[in-house]
Amino acid sequence: MKKTMISTSCIWLLLVGLSFAWNYREAGKEVEATALQVARSFFDQILVTRQWNAEHGGVYVPVTERTQFNPWLEDPLREIEVNANLTLTKLNPALMTRQLAEIAAARTGVHFHLTSLRPIRPENRPTARETLALEAFARGTPEVSAYIKDATGTAFFYMAPLVTEKACLACHARQGYQEGDIRGGLSLTLPFLHKPPLLVLLLAHLGIGLVGLMAILITGTKLTRSFEAIKLQAAFDALTEIPNRRSFSEELLREFRRSKRDRYPLSLIMCDVDNFKLYNDTYGHRKGDDCLVAVAHTIDQTISRAGDFCARYGGEEFVVILPDTGANGSLHLAEKIRANVQAMGIEHQKSLPLQLVTISLGIATISDGMETTHEELVNQADQALYLAKEKGRNRVEVFSNAS
Repeated sequence: MKKTMISTSCIWLLLVGLSFAWNYREAGKEVEATALQVARSFFDQILVTRQWNAEHGGVYVPVTERTQFNPWLEDPLREIEVNANLTLTKLNPALMTRQLAEIAAARTGVHFHLTSLRPIRPENRPTARETLALEAFARGTPEVSAYIKDATGTAFFYMAPLVTEKACLACHARQGYQEGDIRGGLSLTLPFLHKPPLLVLLLAHLGIGLVGLMAILITGTKLTRSFEAIKLQAAFDALTEIPNRRSFSEELLREFRRSKRDRYPLSLIMCDVDNFKLYNDTYGHRKGDDCLVAVAHTIDQTISRAGDFCARYGGEEFVVILPDTGANGSLHLAEKIRANVQAMGIEHQKSLPLQLVTISLGIATISDGMETTHEELVNQADQALYLAKEKGRNRVEVFSNAS
């Protein structure tokens, strides 16, 4: 049972560990899915803004210290002088995206970068990571995402391709692009603020693991006690609390085999309470039970060696196994048992002539060289007991083939 509890506990801890690993992985997937959704939303917003600019052929904004003429924009109407105090310059989708990126980085920490394998503006040259993504887009990959390490720690990188639309051809047709071509991409780097709840998951699973172990311990202890009780009931007589007939049969077979193997004598004593039916009829069954308990304890206390074995054989019969004991030794012990039972002084008016509770005993012994079985040994002891009763009870008889 102890091994079962240990193995059950190990299986439980393994299941809790697997549950923790699975939940942590799923939490990580959920975090990644959230980051991917946020990145896609940023990308779509930038794409919509760029499309609005492109459909209007660019937008004019005042020239300021921050917004200067775009040297990479080839357009005869790149600048318009409204008056002495106001000059407008055309802001195309690319320059607008760069300025939006600067604002986003300052306000939210989100960085995005417009890039291409054939950029017009040098600042739009791709990084090594962006180059790999652009090459993947050329092979048909719809988007690229990954966790990365940057100067601030862990970040989420996302990049998707920019497809050439009709409004884009005004600027990009001279580069050889046609409508539907992938002319570059837009990368976003998001601060990784949300992590899987490692501590919460760990504490929760530790709690579940401990509760489960306590349940296994409590249940296992109860089962162990129940098992021991059942085992005790199966091996011991409920009334006298000494081993029962089943235990006797197992012990006799075990000692018989040892006797044959190690070549030592084995003796068996069968005992029977004299006139016990009359005792029950006279004093009642409750007194009869008390009498059997007293006799059982007296027999059990009389045998002194650790290897000797006493059991209730059935009804008012008891049996004693004496390993490594010959006929003389078993006779001496049987006489001692008979005298001790008589010395208890339990009144029995119908048992004459002493009017006391007494027992009759039969002995059978096997020694080296004797060809017999353990069943025959029991039968021989029973025959000797029958002879003791025939000769007047309260006596010991030894089985002899001559008798």
